[in-house]
Amino acid sequence: MAVVAQSSYIFGLRKGVTNNLCFLNDQTVVFPAGNNCVRYNIDQKWQKFIPGTDKSQGMQALALSPNRRYLAVAESGGERPTVTVYDLTHEQGRKRKVLTAGDLPVGEFLCMAFSPDSKYLIGQSGGPKWTLVLWLWEKQKVMATVSSSDGDPVSQVSFSPQDNAQVCVSGFGLLRLFQYGEGTLRRVHATKVGAALLCHAWLSGTQVVAGTDTGRLLMFESGYLRRELDTGVGAVPPPPKTRHAESKRPDGTEAERRVGAVVPYAKGFVCSVGPGTVCVYQITEENDGYRKTREILIPLDPCCNEPSQAQQQEVATMCLSPSEETLALSTQQGQLYSINLVSAEISRGEQAYFEFLSSSFHSRPITGLSICIRKQLVATCSLDRSVRVWNYDTNVLEVYKEFQEEALSVALHPSGHFLLVGFTDKLRMMNLLIDDIRTVKEFTCVFSHGGHLFAAINGNVIHIYSVTTFDNVLTLKGHNGKVKAVVWSTDDGRLVSCGTDGAVYEWNTLSGKRESESVLKSCVYTGVAISPDARTIFAAGTGLKEIQDCQVLREVPADGVTYTALAVSRSGKVIFTGTSSGTIRVFKYPLSQQKDWIEYQAHCGPVTKVLVTFDDQLLLTASGDGSLLVWKIVDKEGRGLRDKEVYYTEEVLITKTDLEEKNQNMHELKSRVDELKMEKEYQLRLSDISYNVKIKELSKTFIREIESLKTQNQVMKREGEQQAIAHQEVLVEIREKHSKELQTSESSNSQKLLLEYTKCDELQQQHQAMQLEHERLLGAAEQSGALALEELSLSYQAKLHDKTQQLEQCQAEAKQQRREYGENKSQIEEDRDREISSLDLSYEKRLFKEKETNVTMKGQAGMMRKQEKETQGLKRTISEGVETIRVKEPTVGHSLSVPWEPTMEAELECFHQKNTKLELCVADLKMKLVATDKERNRETQRVKQCKATVDRFQADLNRCATLLQDPKQLKKAMREMCDKYSSAVVTERGQVEIAGLEPDLHMEYVRQRDHLEKMVLSLKTQLARDSEVQGSRSAEGSSRVTRLNGEEEEVDRMVQLQRAQIQQLKPELQGQGSAFRPPSTATSSSTRLPALHT
Repeated sequence: MAVVAQSSYIFGLRKGVTNNLCFLNDQTVVFPAGNNCVRYNIDQKWQKFIPGTDKSQGMQALALSPNRRYLAVAESGGERPTVTVYDLTHEQGRKRKVLTAGDLPVGEFLCMAFSPDSKYLIGQSGGPKWTLVLWLWEKQKVMATVSSSDGDPVSQVSFSPQDNAQVCVSGFGLLRLFQYGEGTLRRVHATKVGAALLCHAWLSGTQVVAGTDTGRLLMFESGYLRRELDTGVGAVPPPPKTRHAESKRPDGTEAERRVGAVVPYAKGFVCSVGPGTVCVYQITEENDGYRKTREILIPLDPCCNEPSQAQQQEVATMCLSPSEETLALSTQQGQLYSINLVSAEISRGEQAYFEFLSSSFHSRPITGLSICIRKQLVATCSLDRSVRVWNYDTNVLEVYKEFQEEALSVALHPSGHFLLVGFTDKLRMMNLLIDDIRTVKEFTCVFSHGGHLFAAINGNVIHIYSVTTFDNVLTLKGHNGKVKAVVWSTDDGRLVSCGTDGAVYEWNTLSGKRESESVLKSCVYTGVAISPDARTIFAAGTGLKEIQDCQVLREVPADGVTYTALAVSRSGKVIFTGTSSGTIRVFKYPLSQQKDWIEYQAHCGPVTKVLVTFDDQLLLTASGDGSLLVWKIVDKEGRGLRDKEVYYTEEVLITKTDLEEKNQNMHELKSRVDELKMEKEYQLRLSDISYNVKIKELSKTFIREIESLKTQNQVMKREGEQQAIAHQEVLVEIREKHSKELQTSESSNSQKLLLEYTKCDELQQQHQAMQLEHERLLGAAEQSGALALEELSLSYQAKLHDKTQQLEQCQAEAKQQRREYGENKSQIEEDRDREISSLDLSYEKRLFKEKETNVTMKGQAGMMRKQEKETQGLKRTISEGVETIRVKEPTVGHSLSVPWEPTMEAELECFHQKNTKLELCVADLKMKLVATDKERNRETQRVKQCKATVDRFQADLNRCATLLQDPKQLKKAMREMCDKYSSAVVTERGQVEIAGLEPDLHMEYVRQRDHLEKMVLSLKTQLARDSEVQGSRSAEGSSRVTRLNGEEEEVDRMVQLQRAQIQQLKPELQGQGSAFRPPSTATSSSTRLPALHT
């Protein structure tokens, strides 16, 4: 028989999920618990589950669409984070679409929001890139992505309620607006704030309110900061017990005021301000401002050691029901609260407090789980230092209590009246009262099935105590490591234990001896169970092992996880295990070596405890996420596994003092009710008397008013009758007058009508006669016009044929002239090409001569420089000789000087003359050298200019060659070339050169130009003469055509004149008393008919 576990109810809330509470309708909320999304009906107390996806590592954020039809769940795990959209109209929450960010490096999605029309979904990823992703989710299409932050954390993202394309992002010190358009998200505004924005909400299409971590409320308009609202807490004085708690935490430190959540509604908005406080703001008529009107507090928790600690909870999420009657919130400690705003509005003078939405939950991991045999109770303990007792039939929290220390284990007595709670250093036996848990005995822990014994674990030692005497009956030693779990057999005769040392021991509870053992040192066991017949032991750890007679018969691998808890059904057919990943696995017994199990998504933390109720109807699992999940155990057909009926007791424990106190309270309340009844009856009698007096007074007043109205009605009736009589008399007179006038007008109109009938008959006869005559004349005119038109058409067709022949002859002559013109044009182009080639040869020859001249001049310049050097040497020799003479002259005697003086002077004079000639020669040579250099530079420049001119000319000539098919453009280009290359300039020598050309080339160019101009002139003359002949012929043909057209127009004019005369005859025939004159009309038509024939 296949067994299925169905999620039935869960106690707990998953913390750390953005927007973890939403209203589906006025009675149903959605929140995450474990690894599920829970739909919880507040009135009927039922739950429906939407399980998380496989291999999910946890939920990150929720988002509910504005039409409250779709739920988006962001999950991390696997290769990339996903966003799953569920259809909530389906009973089980059918999965619609799974969205991803594509190839973007996104680690997780921190927050999400739907567009106002629920078609788009936007998601904000985490750091370091903080990517904003916009989906058209129904098509699973990423519309746009953008980085929403420069590295600062982002806390919330939302759509404008009036614009699908506008998105608001808030975070650490920033508030940014983005606009979607043309496939991109564009940032349109950014405002920096000196604090971290934790939340925001749209109040209108342009107005946004945001809360900070410093307790400030900021109002933004179109992205700009406009003003700040007062968030001062204390407008309504709290009760005296909570004043200290409002300002300080239990540890004495000041409470940090944070605006962690804000939600808009019709009259304004609601926000959390500091720990445990929610403020209501309503809009005022002054400048669209907002004023705080109400404060709502989280109530004290009397079951806590410090009742004020509940008021120090930070609000995580708030939401309003669609009718805006109920406000619900979740706290960071995993609690759910709600309040009816209508009742809070009515009791405005009193302090308003929240209430638990369902019940109080564990806020930290659950460490112990125990079930009762005779009552439908289950007890849990947690690291939040609390012990809670739940009723899994009515799904309510029966009682809970918080202690000073963390509770590590718990065990319920089979009767449901006693409770064992294990702490770090002691074990307490407690009584389970109707509304409290009280300690009976402390020890310096599981009950047996009979309830007379219980076992307590202390490290690696197991102690067995008597419930009646609290004596230590047995002490079981043998484990080398810490004992992780113990379980009693059905008859309490055996106890099975397992530990971290890999040992599984079976003990005899009567003798304290070890009866069987199985030790695997490589294994660490976390849970143990025994079959109902006590023959088979199941141990869980890194795998699931089946042990019989100290031997491991079968082992099922854990497939990548660790089994953390284990339970066997009372029938022994099903085994349930909890894993370290938070899932529940169901095995069918006997076990299979294959991976044959059913796995369910249950919790977001490791499963700590698994238990099956004694009627095999329910499975209870507890986890490190602080949630307790109740499952229904059914087969494939939905039937339970109950073999026999189980009866439960309903009695509870209560102390005598509490009972007397409750009875006393009941007696006082009854007395108070009787007093209130008497007081209300007396007030009712007084109110009846006062109301009777008022009724009598009102009756008298109404009677008087009725009588006065009756009198007025009678008067008005008499006046109406008199007016009716007067109106009747006037009506009779008017009718008599009208009948007389009618008779007179009828007699006069009948005579006029007879006269008109007579005239009409005469006119009809005249009209018929004129119409017959008109038809006769019209037929004759049409016959004559048709004959004339036919004659004219024949004559004009003959003329048109002649003109067509003449036109064809003219076109042939024009074609011959164009062919001759083309031949002349090609001849001219050939002559031009020959002239250009001759010019190129002449220029090349001249350039060669210029180069040879330059070489010769360079050689002469070198010889001149050599002569100049020789001259300089001679000058130095002369100067040295002169100096030598000047030195030796004083030593020569006077005698010698007299006879040698004339000779020396002559030689000296000769040397001076030679020196002067040489100097003149040198100066002349220098001047020649300078002139030669100038001439050489000039010639070089001219050569360069000539080469550039030739290149330009060739380029222009090539451009003209491309225009051979267009004579007009060719003519225009040739004329431009002539103007460009025939411009006359005056050189430095005074000679006239054409665009840098030599005179002989210029003369040749002029000669060629004259020849071409004469040829063109002769061609133009011949073309003009041919054009005149052609024009005279065309003019003669045109004159003939014009004359024929004129004659045709004359004929048309005559026809129109005849038709006009016919039209003029019609009114004459129709005139009154006019006589018909056919002879004159015939005469006039006959006078014009000859002209038509001519």
